[in-house]
Amino acid sequence: MVSKKVNLILLGPAHPYRGGIADTNHAFATELTNQNISIELWTYTQLYPNIIFPGKTQYNNSEKEFFFPIHRKIHAYNPFSWKKIANNINDKDPEIVVFRYWTPLLAPALGSIARDLKPSIKKVALVDNWKPHEPKPWDKIMNRYFSNSMHKMTTFSEAVQSEIISDVKLPTNKGFHPIARDLPRAITKQDACKRLKLKVKTPILLFFGLVRPYKGLDLLIDAMATNPLFDSRVELIIVGEFYDKIKKYHRQIKKLGLESRIQIIDKFVSFEVVRDYFCAADIIVQPYKTASQSGVTPLAYNYETPIVVTNLTGLKKPILIDNTGEISEPNPLELSKKIKLLLDPEQQEKAVKNIIKNKDKYSWKSYVEQWLDFVQ
Repeated sequence: MVSKKVNLILLGPAHPYRGGIADTNHAFATELTNQNISIELWTYTQLYPNIIFPGKTQYNNSEKEFFFPIHRKIHAYNPFSWKKIANNINDKDPEIVVFRYWTPLLAPALGSIARDLKPSIKKVALVDNWKPHEPKPWDKIMNRYFSNSMHKMTTFSEAVQSEIISDVKLPTNKGFHPIARDLPRAITKQDACKRLKLKVKTPILLFFGLVRPYKGLDLLIDAMATNPLFDSRVELIIVGEFYDKIKKYHRQIKKLGLESRIQIIDKFVSFEVVRDYFCAADIIVQPYKTASQSGVTPLAYNYETPIVVTNLTGLKKPILIDNTGEISEPNPLELSKKIKLLLDPEQQEKAVKNIIKNKDKYSWKSYVEQWLDFVQ
């Protein structure tokens, strides 16, 4: 029996790995399948050594079903295995191999595999971050080693595209960060608050996602105690695993006397629980100090929750174009002003209406159509 021709192999995190990059790989592969592209997703047997992984676990052990095959094949830090992976890909002879790239730590593995592929195979990078949020002296060398093995570069944001084209002379698209189609259905604020045991009439701010120093949570905590936002009715919920020292945030909260107004959920939560928090919140706040894009914004759009972001190219563009929230300078006073402005009921209603009006243009279907036009 002759095996079916594979059009595309995507190399990157996938189930049982957890997190936003794995989730978007699943969504990307699903939509490629919907558009009649035969795809296999090749993920890692080992991704990060446990000694350098800052979280509690890299894995999601729940059972999931997918419409495409996922194979665990790639060891990210065993160079003796990379030639074999390239040979396996050559045997499959796909038209395109996509390399999901978000950290220079992956450059040796992915760049080496790419260099051993047949010349007839098109090699396309799908880049989340080009300049790391926490830079190291070897980043440029690693990025160059990776990009020198590619034919084309693709991204999820204009900010990342701009960073790439300042370093690399390759065709590069800008794309956008799509909204996932398979998220749990939205519920009312009343139902969400009931599920989470929160007060319905309380104005709620949500900080969501992994907590790292560059995400500016310290600025948001300070903003909670800064006029004009200071209002004992407003509460902040922080949901996400800490990749930073949590004790310093507890100390900051205690020093400002905010223990009764700030709740920390220090764990990775399921999409059903994510839904509850986004539907309970009045505003999603992204107080980042640096950012090239955000996976939080599509979640906010999906659940029609207005957004406050800091004045960074990778964050502000959809908010600016769609008028779906407020843009702040990255300091507590300015954050305080913008949050208070967006808590106004009229501003809230306006932002929600604009999200509803614009969110369909951020579909995975649209993203994959323009992506295929670019790479083929």
